Order: sequence, then C-alpha cells, then structure tokens
Amino acid sequence: MQAQKITESALLARNIPGINEKLKKSGIAIAGLGGLGSNIAVMLARIGVGKLLLVDYDVVEPGNLNRQYYDTTHIGLLKTEALKSQINKINPFVDTEAVAVKIEAGNVLDVFKDYSIVCEAFDDPQYKAILVNALLEAGGKKIIAASGMNGYGSANNIKTKRTLKNLYVCGDSMPAEQDGIGFMAPRVIVCAAHQANMALRLLLNIEEE
Repeated sequence: MQAQKITESALLARNIPGINEKLKKSGIAIAGLGGLGSNIAVMLARIGVGKLLLVDYDVVEPGNLNRQYYDTTHIGLLKTEALKSQINKINPFVDTEAVAVKIEAGNVLDVFKDYSIVCEAFDDPQYKAILVNALLEAGGKKIIAASGMNGYGSANNIKTKRTLKNLYVCGDSMPAEQDGIGFMAPRVIVCAAHQANMALRLLLNIEEE
C-alpha cells in the first residue's frame, strides 16, 4: 500500500470508537524534544491528535539516539525539524508546528498561548521550573511534567500524580543516584507514555484525582 493512498480513517481505525473527531480538533504543546518529548509527540501523532506544537532549540546528537525518536540520518539537524519529518512519515494528517526557540521566562506565555495542555519534557531542572512556574502563574493551562525516570529501576514505580489543580507529574520522583545518573530508553519511554496518556485523558475531559 502506498503511503500517499492511506486515508486518515484507515490509520485510526483501531482507536477506541467515537474519539477520533474529538482528537482531530485538539492540540497539544510539547516543550523539549528529547527522550520524553520526542516519544510523547510520536505517541500523540499515532492516536490522531490534530495539532502538535514542537518546541526545542537543540540539534540531534549521537548520544541522543539511545532514547530519543531519531535516527542517524538526523544527526546535526534541529530536533524540531527532525521530529516534524518523523511525524509526517507516521501520520501525515497531523498539523505539526515546529518552533526552534530556547524557553525563557519572558517568552513562555507567547510560545504556548494557543494551547491549553502543555507537556513539559526538559532535561534541565532550571527550564522545567521556568516553564511550569510561568504557566501556573498565568493560569488557564494544564501542565503535564516529568520527574524521575533515570536508570533501570522497576517501571512499576513510575506513576502519574496530580500535584496541583493544573499540574500533573509523571515519574518516580526518586533521586538520580538510585540507579546511576544515566538515562536509558525503557524507563524514559515508560514515563513519556504516562505523559502522553495523561494528555489523552485531559483531551477527553478525564482528570486524575
């Protein structure tokens, strides 16, 4: 079957009945396109979220490939453009907006102004804090953040918790020294799946207690 002949309905035929139209009209923003963000974006594209905002200023490096949704042909490219290309191959019906910008306190609200749900997927705690604090202070948006997915500990320790009215945190919240400070694909992707699933639930108006 040729890719250009595949219909959107065929791609989403195995989704739960009745949700495709709602997802098609929805949008999610993803801040950071590393191990978490690149995998979150791909999962949301696979389920048919209509619009994705991809935000990152970095380029793909060899050391990213152990956990991020890129391959060797993307090395040296902006993550925004590389991931947009990947998503287009998976689901060409998704409207992907790529913004190559470094998030700072002064630009957070402008970058994410059109999205009511934001997935925080930064590696650096400083940028996590900048994004989450700015969005919480402004109000009106749901934030799905992550903390604790390093090493190779049990995946069963990774959970989704609603810590504030508009803030959800996915991870195990354990110190980085628990299994070493490195990041490996399995636990990172489990955490990314928690974030993507929480985003899906929010789009369907389901909130954790």
